[in-house]
Amino acid sequence: MTLNDAHESNGTEPAPDRETPEVYDVIVVGSGGGLVGAYAAASRGLRTLVLEKTDRVGGTVAYSGGGLWFPGSAPLRRAGLDDDTENARTYLREVVDDRTREHLQDAYLEAGPRLIDELERSKWFAPFVHGPVPDYFSWRPGGTTAGRTVFPQDLPVEELGGRADLVRDSLYTERWWKTDPGPALTGGRALIGRALGAFLDTGNGTLKLNTALTELVVEDGRVVGVDAVSDGTPVRYRAARGVILAAGGFERDRELREKHQPAAHGGQWSNGAPANTGDALKAGIAIGADTDLLDEAWYVPGLVQPDGLPFFHTGTRGGIWVNGAGERFVNETRPYDQAGHAIARGETSTGVRHTPCHWILDQRQIDRDSFAGPPEEPIGQEWFDSGALKKVDTLEEVARLIDVPIEALRATVERYNTLAQSGVDEDFHRGETPWDQMFHYTIGFPAGPNYPASPDSDWPNPMLQPLDTAPYYVATIALGDIGTKGGLKTDEHARVLRPDGTRIPGLYASGNTAAPMSGRVYPGAGTPIGSSIAFAYLAVLDIAASQQPR
Repeated sequence: MTLNDAHESNGTEPAPDRETPEVYDVIVVGSGGGLVGAYAAASRGLRTLVLEKTDRVGGTVAYSGGGLWFPGSAPLRRAGLDDDTENARTYLREVVDDRTREHLQDAYLEAGPRLIDELERSKWFAPFVHGPVPDYFSWRPGGTTAGRTVFPQDLPVEELGGRADLVRDSLYTERWWKTDPGPALTGGRALIGRALGAFLDTGNGTLKLNTALTELVVEDGRVVGVDAVSDGTPVRYRAARGVILAAGGFERDRELREKHQPAAHGGQWSNGAPANTGDALKAGIAIGADTDLLDEAWYVPGLVQPDGLPFFHTGTRGGIWVNGAGERFVNETRPYDQAGHAIARGETSTGVRHTPCHWILDQRQIDRDSFAGPPEEPIGQEWFDSGALKKVDTLEEVARLIDVPIEALRATVERYNTLAQSGVDEDFHRGETPWDQMFHYTIGFPAGPNYPASPDSDWPNPMLQPLDTAPYYVATIALGDIGTKGGLKTDEHARVLRPDGTRIPGLYASGNTAAPMSGRVYPGAGTPIGSSIAFAYLAVLDIAASQQPR
């Protein structure tokens, strides 16, 4: 299926064969964050083709909240925040702690504010707004409790018209076959919808759906196009100026996951887009590209649902998680990537089962918070009918249910209850950071042991209530992810590199197709999508700066 400013096809026209390929200036493989880069290219007068493997645009970005971690950007200034890129540079240096990525971090910090300014000049991109999500290491030098994440505004469906049907549904909608509600696209779908409208309205943009990359075309050492399969037909498209690989990670490729990430169990529990099987990564490797951090992912805890599969989980407010030894191993409320990595490390390095692990709650916690829904709503019966949530009367029954030693589980609960009495989690520090506190009634009380009285808790730390009121409830937490993290190695212009450090002319990569500027950490909400669009943008700037193919 082909769409551009003048023509919306049903896909029945002849596809270009490999002898007479269509020619563009820029080809972008993938329609998630790369779609913003495609708009940047097309708005500069470059004939730009976007190839999307599926029948809808957006990839994993459409599943997301649409946040972008862009320090020093205009939305932060409009919100009255005293933030600049120098503070963020200090923060990145501190938390990433990897000198080999400093040039990538510098490029990212420069690109973010510039890109936001450019997008906000388009009629399609309403001003972005600041969302008060603390940096994930906000207590470290350069960190901030106010956060640096900006979000797109909702996009009324009527503004996008029939093109709204081309935007991938939310993960919730796709998972449970729901109808996306309301008259507007929200979160990541709003970002994608705005980028799609802007791209197609340039008059220089073409989108081809159901078109999967198979190989990169190389002539005289330079990438000059791509081979693909479009609606079942082999095709070739040529790129006069450059190819940008922005097709997500390899989270859905069992072989690669088992090879590089054994804790991920083949990616069966990923929350990444279903078509993300590493096509772009493999194509780059096939022509000699270097790779980095293939053992990494944006790991998240996944609460196993009544349908038997896990779903992204964050914001645990009570209860404890225990591993196969019946022991706590993590602050259950810490940022999702950190909690996910704790599960992964435990699974691969301790000899003790961590995925799945089990979440134990008691009636006191259920009375306050309910479960898997708003506190005022009762637990859905489907949780019990499916066995996704089990209810028992004693800790001995809990131990038998999850197959852990009762002595160890009893000791774990006794230790936890002692900590709850004091209000200080000496073992894992739950409730001490602004991130943790964000999930309670206020983000205003200070980190540390001196918590003010809570309106809905009799305990000094409202995130640390005792576990002592039968009956007990047991749920399952698996290791999920929102995409793999490692990929092709690039420079500060998003140019793909060989193992010897030389670049592959004509080839660029961004997002989860590329190894991240943030290394093994997740600095703040919106880092993955921010990296995707920032480095796609940097690729376009490099392409546009060259008047002749390089």
